[in-house]
Amino acid sequence: MSGDPVTVDRLPFARVSPPRRRVLDRVLARPSLAAVVGLAVVVLVFGLRVPELLTPEGLAGVLDQAALLGIGGVAVGLLLVGGHFDLSIGTVAVASSVLTGVLVGQQGWGVWPALLLSLACALAVGTVNGWLVVRTGLPSFLVTLATALVLQGTTLSTLPLVAGAPRISGLDVAPGWSSASALFGSTAEVGGGVFPVSLLWWLAATAGAGWLLWRTRFGNEVLAMGGSRRAAAELGVPVPRTTFVLYALTATAGWLLGTLALVPAASVAATPSLTTAIDLVVVAVLGGCLLTGGYGSMAGAAVGALLYAVARSGFELSGWDPRWSQVLLGVLLLVALAFGTVVRGRLRAAPRS
Repeated sequence: MSGDPVTVDRLPFARVSPPRRRVLDRVLARPSLAAVVGLAVVVLVFGLRVPELLTPEGLAGVLDQAALLGIGGVAVGLLLVGGHFDLSIGTVAVASSVLTGVLVGQQGWGVWPALLLSLACALAVGTVNGWLVVRTGLPSFLVTLATALVLQGTTLSTLPLVAGAPRISGLDVAPGWSSASALFGSTAEVGGGVFPVSLLWWLAATAGAGWLLWRTRFGNEVLAMGGSRRAAAELGVPVPRTTFVLYALTATAGWLLGTLALVPAASVAATPSLTTAIDLVVVAVLGGCLLTGGYGSMAGAAVGALLYAVARSGFELSGWDPRWSQVLLGVLLLVALAFGTVVRGRLRAAPRS
């Protein structure tokens, strides 16, 4: 036996991946990559076709849409990581804002007590969703769809009976409205574009959800539950509690979306909202949240919201039928799903950060 040191390259069974392959593995282990590439493509296409999209006014319009989509998309994405769906978030948004409007406009409540009660009711809906999913074992898709239909039908039927009209207006005379408007309805003008405060809520929601998912014990529990609920329970993860918290978070996001729509307009109407829930699922999946659960990117969900908003605004500013934007988003969704299938096989091999 020679005295030469044994090196890895002399072992017949050892294979060292080339640096380029390792970089590719790390890139493909990022499900949000499809959203980033898609965003770059639509910005390039529509930016060249309609340059006003990239002006301060155009950016303000895009970000106004993206903020609401992003807040809901982050909440839905966090739930997808845990292996669940929530199709009731859109109806929670409408129902909570209608409840606030009725209490303020018809019952003479101050805006803050009305907002607190509507938040409590939204949390009650989230609790019911979580309880039904945990106790019955039914698919969360069907449970929350049923909840959404009940809420939507109740809201659409009750508002005209209580208010005598499909819309309640003139809410800005209620006590406390100025402080609520500063928090939920203020704007800032930058370079001619008017940017809403919902952008700050979006950034806070994205940063908070990202920190919660990747830097806390609760996030580890969500990831484990999304990978396999049975295995997570065997490892000591409190699956029922984690599920309740996730549905409470999506209900809170729904209440926030309703409030951010109610306060700037100082009015509210009961409008169908099931399409909004589907939009939020699309945003989350475009951003890299796998439908199978167990992995997702909150920053990716924010990019998915931007992609959605740019595509929709680009079609409108180009003079094209905006309904065709749904075709583009459907194609992008299929690409994201196919990319997620490739990514899923590489997640264990690539380090996560």
